[in-house]
Amino acid sequence: MTDRTAELIARDAAVIAGVEKLRFFPATMASGKGAELTDLEGKTYADLTSTWTAAGLGYGHPRVAEAVAQAYQAPPSAGLSIMHESAVRLGERLLELVDGEGDRRVYLGLAGSDACDVALRCARAATGKQTIVAFEHSYHGGFGLAQSVSGVLVEGGAAPYPHGIFVPYPNPFRPHAGSIEASVDDSLAQVEAALQGGDVACVAVEPILSDGGFVVPPEGFLSRLAELVQRYDTLLLVDEVKMGLCRPGAFNTYELEGITPDIVCLGKSLGGGLPLSAAIGPAWVFDSPPASALLTMAGNPICAAAGLAVLDELVSGDYASRCAKLGEHFMGRLRGLQNGAGIEGGRSAERIGDVRGHGLCIGLELVRDRDSNQVDSDLTRKLVFRCWQLGVTVFSVGENVLEITPPLVISPEQIDRAVEVIDQAICDVIDGKVSDADVAPCSGW
Repeated sequence: MTDRTAELIARDAAVIAGVEKLRFFPATMASGKGAELTDLEGKTYADLTSTWTAAGLGYGHPRVAEAVAQAYQAPPSAGLSIMHESAVRLGERLLELVDGEGDRRVYLGLAGSDACDVALRCARAATGKQTIVAFEHSYHGGFGLAQSVSGVLVEGGAAPYPHGIFVPYPNPFRPHAGSIEASVDDSLAQVEAALQGGDVACVAVEPILSDGGFVVPPEGFLSRLAELVQRYDTLLLVDEVKMGLCRPGAFNTYELEGITPDIVCLGKSLGGGLPLSAAIGPAWVFDSPPASALLTMAGNPICAAAGLAVLDELVSGDYASRCAKLGEHFMGRLRGLQNGAGIEGGRSAERIGDVRGHGLCIGLELVRDRDSNQVDSDLTRKLVFRCWQLGVTVFSVGENVLEITPPLVISPEQIDRAVEVIDQAICDVIDGKVSDADVAPCSGW
């Protein structure tokens, strides 16, 4: 570690608030390009995080950079009190691309947290009902109502919404009710029991449970949930903030099940690295109460220009098809490791419990051994750290799952190199090359 790196680490510790730190390794990055990051010492890393998917098109995408630079030359006011072309065009484009029925509106925000929070508050106000049904281990935002119905945060100590109901999210690898079929039936039965109470304003669901352990629900779960919610004439909110926008091999993940949600929330990659989010849903939900969701810089022309450039690039470049193909390749390579194709006689295979995902939304679950499938959180913490040491940045979710969400511009060659590093890193951690002291300063979740 150079003096420059050590100095930045010390300065960060002295000034940046701990409440906004989620650190897995002491990374000090100087720049990014495409699907790679470069640290202060000039070392380059293959990035499998996309900064929690916020850099969906990678770092410094030329189309987005050009749009932002042009918009900054003479920006009109933000959209709060003065209308401007970019925000209206972005709203129109989102209505074209996001499935829905009837007269709809677009709320433009700054982060997935405010998009989900506003959507939930609007649903509550429009229906006159108080109850929100969400899922255990879910994440919908870091503040307000969205935080209080985020299972993973409530489980970590955040105050729960008094009228919230949490339902188990069916996990094919770890079914909560014996079998996955029984687990799906149980989850849906609990949702229906809540709906029968007559006071549910909204059911909120992630199409892939990301921060709670990267759980991919079994095929048919989302469509059955949508049918159930519709039967009770209740709003269904699908939170695509993290997984949407071509990453799953479709424009949004819910399309894989052929459903049409009432409300869709987007964020992260929508801004191409700038703060931008959106909630799309019925006009009768989002048009009132007037002036009840005010953020001064929401819908500003610079972020709106970035969003338009992102959407144009995703569509013109057919990124949904690209992600489907790259995801098949990536998961194929990881399953090869799981089946013993790795180095040193396939040593890593015994510690890979499951590989799951859609497109470039991939979870790699780590276990103590394949017979018991016991969670191995110690291996996971040290593996993420070792990957960073070997030149790959990847984060973990839940207790023991690698969240693999690389920039959509990643190449097959970069994927192959990342898989080789993961394989090597698992063997290295087994051999004790990462100590408890190494990972102690980086607590992760």
